[in-house]
Amino acid sequence: MAYHNTDSMKDSKVLNYIEEVLENMPADWLRLTTHRLDIYNEQLAKTQFLEQFEALFAARNAETAALSALPTAFDYIRLGHPLSTVLEWAIASLHNLKPENVISFSSRTMPVLAVLRKNLLTHKNTRIVYTGELPDFFEAEVLAHVYGYKFELKRVEKLEELTAFDGSTVFFSQEAEVGQATLTPAIDFYVSVHADLGSVILVNGEQNNGYVSEIQHVRRRESIAMTPANCFAALQLLLKKPSVDQDNGDAGANKAQVRNLIKEITGTNTKPLVGSSGLSIQYAIMMGLVHDALENHTGKAIRFVVPPNCYGGTNDQARRIAAVLDNVEVVDLLVDGDNNMVQSIDTVLEKIASQDAVPYIIAEIPTNPRVEVPDLEKLREVLSKARKTATGEVAVDPVFILDQTFCPNVQFVSKDGILSTVRAVSYVSGSKFPSGGKATAGYCVANTKAEALLEKIEKHLTLCDNEATDLQMEILAEQLPSMNQRIEAAYRNTRAFVNFIKDTLPEAKINFVSEELAQEGFTPSVFSLDLPTKGNTAEEREAYKRALNDKLISMMIGEIPHESKYCVSYGQLKGSYWTIPATSTQGTTKEADKDYIARVSLSPDMDLELHKKVFSDFVEQI
Repeated sequence: MAYHNTDSMKDSKVLNYIEEVLENMPADWLRLTTHRLDIYNEQLAKTQFLEQFEALFAARNAETAALSALPTAFDYIRLGHPLSTVLEWAIASLHNLKPENVISFSSRTMPVLAVLRKNLLTHKNTRIVYTGELPDFFEAEVLAHVYGYKFELKRVEKLEELTAFDGSTVFFSQEAEVGQATLTPAIDFYVSVHADLGSVILVNGEQNNGYVSEIQHVRRRESIAMTPANCFAALQLLLKKPSVDQDNGDAGANKAQVRNLIKEITGTNTKPLVGSSGLSIQYAIMMGLVHDALENHTGKAIRFVVPPNCYGGTNDQARRIAAVLDNVEVVDLLVDGDNNMVQSIDTVLEKIASQDAVPYIIAEIPTNPRVEVPDLEKLREVLSKARKTATGEVAVDPVFILDQTFCPNVQFVSKDGILSTVRAVSYVSGSKFPSGGKATAGYCVANTKAEALLEKIEKHLTLCDNEATDLQMEILAEQLPSMNQRIEAAYRNTRAFVNFIKDTLPEAKINFVSEELAQEGFTPSVFSLDLPTKGNTAEEREAYKRALNDKLISMMIGEIPHESKYCVSYGQLKGSYWTIPATSTQGTTKEADKDYIARVSLSPDMDLELHKKVFSDFVEQI
């Protein structure tokens, strides 16, 4: 078939190549939540994959071996992965855009919210244009009232009707395919929405290039990229192929089963909510609580109390919410090292009470990366304490938001749980133990005292369209039944390895739960390792320790490549994971609060003796 139009020739080249890529792609592109970490270079994580992929396209090479050798597309599937990168590249190629100007989301509303967020901060007008009807979950009133976003909605019959506008024009287009956009100069952002797969935003025009990293950051922190399975389906649609119906079993039955399993594991009777990732759930919790405060504590300031060195996503998300809402502030909670979580909470709550503000505390138990568990009786006392405002009124009682990803088996919020007397919401990142590293979906539950908050949390989960996909639900339904056994087996491996390190290198400082805490059910399979150091100054000692950390990790990965990975992961089904949290998960944490210690997590299925042998070899070399 002869093409005379160079554009259609280019388009057919792109589409033919994509077709070959989909036929030959590595199976891991669909399955892994962390891709090719053995060739992961953090500085190049967003560019290296595409540069090499484009070189393969130029050479018309779509062989499986060549595709398998491509490096990491993003450091974590939540932010993007090989198939989302390929989808974005293909759509960009078809519309003569740069690949970074096309960003996919599992959510159908978050790309719009990303533009609204940036325009709120830069005081720029936004017009959201659409044909037909906006979906029910797009609640304009809540976006204005709770998020503070300013925009006007305009329904048009066809795009030619658009007149000039002082600000950004977002076109919200609901389509049967993904990324078939008609870009005109009148449109700044074209959001191509597919009912089942998610959405893709196309950033149009040089003047809008400054939005790209902001939109990507929303995807990184408050949502997730379109999932691998959905990107695959979207690419099939782009090729005009009948979409292979993903058989996710019976979606309704999976959802019901997952909810029942979560109730059973957590010992709760309230309705569990399941989001597309741990941070998606956390965002719904935070915005739901802001909404609740606006309704029930009108006019009062809101304080999110967050440990400064906790996982970067939590820290960053809290600060990002505070940045857009005048009545919200973040208060540091010192929990690790020489600081006692209970004492810190007491001090902070006294201060917030005196200001007559609304306290929301977010904390991890055990803490990360130091794996510490506070005295839980004292924690409950300090959270239950009735406090007074400066004028002697009764202060608003706190809500304790517990990230229990490191021990999802502990029933903190059950009817008789340790936190049953205070308002508590607990959540878990599902990419860890719940799914065994097979999906990112996260979930939250509340105790009876906090049950009334769930309605608002669910409202924001729905508004952000951040609920778990059908496939994520199917994976949770498969993996949750064996979760507690896997936690126990992984803990046994970890305890054995920790004891071995103590015997082999007694001067190393290990942060892990005590035998007593393990008896109480705290059985994480992650520990941190402060290696012995030397040097005359603090700088020299720190530099020596960091070099030693790197040496240990390199040996583990180099000598056990089939099991050891450089990754922050946890709760995987196989192998071991090694990282320095300060360089990965604590990316947005202030430098002074970062912890440059090795963090190690072990799985139920690994060669423990080989790990011990490599560690012994390492000790002999220092």
